[in-house]
Amino acid sequence: MTSSFSNLSLAEPLARAVAEMGYESMTPIQEQAIPVVLTGQDVMGAAQTGTGKTAAFSLPLLQRLLKHESSSTSPARHPVRALVLLPTRELADQVAQQIALYAKYTKLRSTVVFGGMDMKPQTLELKKGVEILVATPGRLLDHIEAKNAVLNQVEYVVLDEADRMLDIGFLPDLQRILSYLPKQRTTLLFSATFSPEIKRLAGSYLQNPVTIEVARPNETASTVEQHFYSAGDDDKRRAIHQVLKSRGIKQAFIFVNSKLGCARLARSLEREGLKTTALHGDKSQDERLKALDAFKNGDVDLLVCTDVAARGLDIKDVPAVFNFDVPFNAEDYVHRIGRTGRAGASGLAVTLVSGSDARLVADIEKLLKTRIEIEAIEYDSERPQGRFNDGRRVWHEAEERASAPRAGHGERAGRSRGGFRPAPVSRDPFFDKPYEASAQAPAPGWEAAARPVRSSTSPNIKPRRKVAALFKAPAAPEPVREN
Repeated sequence: MTSSFSNLSLAEPLARAVAEMGYESMTPIQEQAIPVVLTGQDVMGAAQTGTGKTAAFSLPLLQRLLKHESSSTSPARHPVRALVLLPTRELADQVAQQIALYAKYTKLRSTVVFGGMDMKPQTLELKKGVEILVATPGRLLDHIEAKNAVLNQVEYVVLDEADRMLDIGFLPDLQRILSYLPKQRTTLLFSATFSPEIKRLAGSYLQNPVTIEVARPNETASTVEQHFYSAGDDDKRRAIHQVLKSRGIKQAFIFVNSKLGCARLARSLEREGLKTTALHGDKSQDERLKALDAFKNGDVDLLVCTDVAARGLDIKDVPAVFNFDVPFNAEDYVHRIGRTGRAGASGLAVTLVSGSDARLVADIEKLLKTRIEIEAIEYDSERPQGRFNDGRRVWHEAEERASAPRAGHGERAGRSRGGFRPAPVSRDPFFDKPYEASAQAPAPGWEAAARPVRSSTSPNIKPRRKVAALFKAPAAPEPVREN
């Protein structure tokens, strides 16, 4: 085994691209997977997130596909020969960019297709012909049904982040896509964990795979400092401010469990003076890409996101990750905190634990096989800046929090349910008195109008309906009187 890219027998165009990207030493997954993939064997690889899995399968695939490169403009000379499937749009876009960088000195073509975008530009790229197709399962099926993508010459298929694809229900789509591929092919499956479902999938579609595990399953990176702080649901924003200030952190991921909670938290932190953006599944793809670009460029300090950003996103030098909500799935904890401490750098992972999170924390302990200590967090006297709502649709400046009087019996009753909303304060004692009717006051007009009018007619008798006459009836003749 080699440990340096310079010792690999890569073709000159690939070696030049790798050198330009500054790659020198291989990571463990690259060191073990690249030689095996170069031989054409199936691989079942497991490595913790952020260890360079993209290069581990991309470089050997490109090396083996160089025999098919052609300068012809005919689409027939550029059929799809390698298919890479990923669970999320952001991850698909990121992997496609990496592959394009590796292949920029070759004549191999690559493109990416994913949902949330217009199909027409993607269709035009597919019609031109590409050797490497990166896709999410749902959008790929759309192109297959539209006859835009033909997969009968695929030689290599990569299932990256396979456990996540199964978690979000892509198994039926994967089975349909794999049914369109030739039986004789090389299949590479990469996953952060080897769950029983992953092993069943591998048993169905991989032929005598070489298993590569470079770390204990579900192990977190040793470079990430992990803390679990006790914080009530309404104190969590204050805890984030405290950690950011005490640690001098400038940028961080903040993970929540729901799309609605993600949007609300981002708005709240923005009001409190932090440059924040949200990333969740209800945003359009254009909005999601803009949010990621703003975070990568440093225009935004905090990226509040759901687990759509927990897998595979490679943003360098992010110093911290906050779990505003403890993840429902313990394995997602490993992926979330993998957004920091990448490529050997140090990172901080802070999880805010409320009283209802005991079972979820126990699941993480069981997964990591370690005991988790819940720490208390010490707050400074200062509160986050911004505006807050006192519960009566009245907005106040943050400085008023500390000085606002609080109603209730004793200090405990005077506290609000959360750390940011004070108890409502009575402004006029007159409005706190119960209503007392005056004995001499006349009955209100509406009450008199509502009283039923007494009538001698039985209520069960329906009154005769009056109909307007079109013609007046002739008067009856007067009787003739006899003298």
